[in-house]
Amino acid sequence: MPSRRRLGLLAAALAPALALGLVGCSTEPASAPTDSAASAADDAAFPVTIEHAFGETTIDEAPERVVTWGWASADAAIALGVTPVAIPFESYGGDDEGVLPWIREALEERGDAMPTILTNTGEDVPYEEIAAADPDVILAQYSGLTEEQYETLSDIAPVVAYPDQPWSTPWRDIISITGEALGLQGEAEEVLAGIDDAIAEAAAEHPEFEGVSLATAWDTAGTFYVYADEDPRVEFMLDLGFVNASAVDALDTDESPFYFTLSYERVSELTSDVLVVYGSTPKEAQALLDAPYAQSLPAVQQGAVAQLVGTEFIASVSPPTALSLPWGLDEVVDQLAAAVAARG
Repeated sequence: MPSRRRLGLLAAALAPALALGLVGCSTEPASAPTDSAASAADDAAFPVTIEHAFGETTIDEAPERVVTWGWASADAAIALGVTPVAIPFESYGGDDEGVLPWIREALEERGDAMPTILTNTGEDVPYEEIAAADPDVILAQYSGLTEEQYETLSDIAPVVAYPDQPWSTPWRDIISITGEALGLQGEAEEVLAGIDDAIAEAAAEHPEFEGVSLATAWDTAGTFYVYADEDPRVEFMLDLGFVNASAVDALDTDESPFYFTLSYERVSELTSDVLVVYGSTPKEAQALLDAPYAQSLPAVQQGAVAQLVGTEFIASVSPPTALSLPWGLDEVVDQLAAAVAARG
């Protein structure tokens, strides 16, 4: 699927041929955490024990040096006021230094130094670089860590792995778990409430979204992906008032909890009021709309199509994070509003 895991495989995503991570390193490592890391944490919350797929991890005291691995953990920490000392290079959606735009903007606004950028091949873990960052905790709630990698990292510092399956932790849980690990549960609740308020405000400003059926698709590398209502990129659109198209439910093959694929011969069955199309480039997104197999779709015929284009934009919702959802929400809403208006 073009998900974060597939982006690693396709752009690997979904994201996901690209590459989730490329080699990268910062020129100026973050030598110390921001004061907020130590001052805001609730010392009474420690020690804290967090259960995950590989057992449980105990954090004895409020971490001051945080390293993140995988997707979204860095965003969650920064949203809670803690700048990690090291974060992974992100090739999909990141800039030349592997830094995602919403992370760079948040740190620049705060006046914090850029963390060390860890080499990220998409599979291997840079143990030596992580050890050099001297972490008190390693947050990897949305990652592909193997048990062997987890055990090796645990020799460096306590590791918070994903609760169940790799690359599948709900984005809200990533924020909550980060808050628990850092002794900032109250701040995590505030961040989540702020995002909920922003989504609710957008929904209130667009009552025309209510009850409109929606399907989301990405035609890339010769495969046509459709996202199920359990996929986080779809969930927040449903929170805006849309409903999942009945055709999506009928065609869903349970190929994955989050997506399924369609043969081009069956694309005509994907009927909906509005179609959301992803594309790493405008050419990729437009190719789907111009393809013969899409011409019979009512949404395409009416122009009721929201095109979410660009690696940064796709990364911001694949899946969304504590920083990326607020960063990309307005553009998503504008695209959806234009698509609904095209229906007449």
